[in-house]
Amino acid sequence: MPHLVVSVPDEQLAAGLGALPDDVELIRWSMDAPADRDAIDIVVAPYLGSSAAERFARLNGVRTRLVQGQSIGYEHVVSTLPAGHAFANAAGVHETSTGELAVALTLAAQRRLPDFVRAQDEGRWAPVFAASLADRRVLLLGYGGVGKATAARLAPFEVELTVLAHRARVEDGVHVHGADELHALLPDAEIVISTLPGGDATRNVIDDAALSLLPDGALVTNVGRGTTIDTDALTDHVRRGRIRAALDVTDPEPLPAGHPLWSLPGVLIAPHVGGASTAMLPRVAKLVRTQIDRMRAGEAPLNVVIPG
Repeated sequence: MPHLVVSVPDEQLAAGLGALPDDVELIRWSMDAPADRDAIDIVVAPYLGSSAAERFARLNGVRTRLVQGQSIGYEHVVSTLPAGHAFANAAGVHETSTGELAVALTLAAQRRLPDFVRAQDEGRWAPVFAASLADRRVLLLGYGGVGKATAARLAPFEVELTVLAHRARVEDGVHVHGADELHALLPDAEIVISTLPGGDATRNVIDDAALSLLPDGALVTNVGRGTTIDTDALTDHVRRGRIRAALDVTDPEPLPAGHPLWSLPGVLIAPHVGGASTAMLPRVAKLVRTQIDRMRAGEAPLNVVIPG
């Protein structure tokens, strides 16, 4: 079999791969400096954020067969990955953790857990009669991997779930409404949970007009991408006490210090940690090992979202 060179960005992932076949050479490359060779079969990129453009620029002059990302979303890759490189996302890695957080944020906001944390910090016993998640009308936006994981985790909470995605369909026995039905569905939604991806097609899909259709007191949870919600419009509705928000993602991101959303009542913010759990490393390692095995067997890699 041919010699296969695989680069990983850190020792933790290297250890997670376990013992590799003799024909696979594993090297460390975090992409924060030029590569020390001109050909690497599989480049596993770091868990990229704002540094994506700088790190991907170092792929220029390096021949690859696959660049493997560690995120599901890849909108930041489309404009920064040099031509000629195939890119695979990490579908299958983060869905369960992000679904967990979607439910956790929603529950925390409904049951007013942030208020209890503040009361605990002050040593106050401050009971409240809070809103339940049970029996609420929940509109789930997006029915890809994260959307399905979220729906599965909502099932035991006895909600009335409505699902909307880009196109209408019946999938796994679930009636999925099309995007053109969004405004018709919003007035009946007590909770909106967005798992939508980023990109031009979803930018500001939750704008002032959409927020205005929600009933007073509705909760908007976002674990997809911050760009799917018009931040100024959301801030305005929250400031007026119309809408509450539980956000793992924001636009801009990170949310700047002093932004009103940090301190407005009814807002819960997590710093984009949907996939950042102990489930991540073993699942990334399993995906990378699968890509290695498939390449050694002459099979096409999984999850390719940008062809080379």
